[in-house]
Amino acid sequence: MHAILHAALAVRDQRAAGTISDHGVAVARGRLVHLLDRLLETPGRVPAVQRFARHLDRECPYLFSFLHDRTVDATNWRAEQAIRPAVATRKVCGGNRSARGVQTQYILTTLVRTAVQRQVAISATIATLLRSARPVVPEGFRAPP
Repeated sequence: MHAILHAALAVRDQRAAGTISDHGVAVARGRLVHLLDRLLETPGRVPAVQRFARHLDRECPYLFSFLHDRTVDATNWRAEQAIRPAVATRKVCGGNRSARGVQTQYILTTLVRTAVQRQVAISATIATLLRSARPVVPEGFRAPP
């Protein structure tokens, strides 16, 4: 499995470098799916490996989605980096002491991260939310029509 996933990442890198065509990516993807199918045919006798094989079999249509669509990341690196400040804050502060604290940190972290991604002034956004008599969706946070 390790070799198949690394081969898929190599195809991704070749596509990014422009050394393989879209047709070449499709052919490579087909070969990778075939190798995965062959691997999953005989998962062995270890229960944990059999469970992992069943999981991979269910997720197989999505496993190489990054080779179908260039906008899909192959790893969760961006997500890990996005939550890194919240994890550091939680560790420095000793964690949340209540369920309400967890919810508050979740909401504020989401608000700040969304503002950064959409290039919206966070201080003005928080001021708008605090001054509002009822819940509102601030300008810049609304989904495009």
